Amino acid sequence: MRRTDGALDPVDGLRLRPATHEDLPAVAEVHLRARAAAAPAMPAAVHPPHAARAWVASWDLARHDVWVAEDVADGAPVLLGYARVDDAWLDDLYVDPSAQGSGVGSALLDLVKAARPDGFCLWVFESNHPARAFYRRHGLLELERTDGSANEERAPDLRMVWPGTDPLTCLRGLIDDVDDELGELLNRRAALTRAVQLCKTTTDRDLDRERQIARALAARAPALGEERLARIVHAVVTESLDAAGATPGAAPDAAPHVPGGSGE
Repeated sequence: MRRTDGALDPVDGLRLRPATHEDLPAVAEVHLRARAAAAPAMPAAVHPPHAARAWVASWDLARHDVWVAEDVADGAPVLLGYARVDDAWLDDLYVDPSAQGSGVGSALLDLVKAARPDGFCLWVFESNHPARAFYRRHGLLELERTDGSANEERAPDLRMVWPGTDPLTCLRGLIDDVDDELGELLNRRAALTRAVQLCKTTTDRDLDRERQIARALAARAPALGEERLARIVHAVVTESLDAAGATPGAAPDAAPHVPGGSGE
């Protein structure tokens, strides 16, 4: 039921259900209206409306769960919002501007939580303070920030997580995912550190380069800061060199390891 100001009462008259392909055109319109109304907190969309409509129409509902929220109080249902989620990520949660603040977003988010009790992550633009506040009120935690180079809008964003019904297990699982990637990167880094010794004419360690590396890393990981990252870089290079010196079958003309001396 709608109030005299046109908004929807929080629970009265609201129905949540799985989306069908027939719903997707209305879902696209909600998406477009919600994004437009969110400016300037959200950066402008990079695709024109017709492209957004085609993108929504192409969704494979067998690969993503999409739920819609609709007003059924006054006869013909009116779609007010939707949520799209895969196994571990909430990709979209949009509410029509006419229904924002009425509880539609909360109802959709509660539905996603119930469907993903082990937790899930999402990305939100750093500038979108209303959305960030909404998610924090509902128990989500802010994790890492990025410079936005990985999103189409090239706008800084951050990852948030709802840690599920067992937060420790959820967060440790995310740490395990990072450690898997970190192990692969450290293996590659050690191999490159070993290989670069073959190209050097000196065994002196290039401390200026290590400082440059730490400075570049600090731009990607500002929470750690350049000083901490300089210590981490120093340790990675030192241990990589130590491993190279002890690696069986190393190239016979590789520069010998000199503790505190050889380096990149």
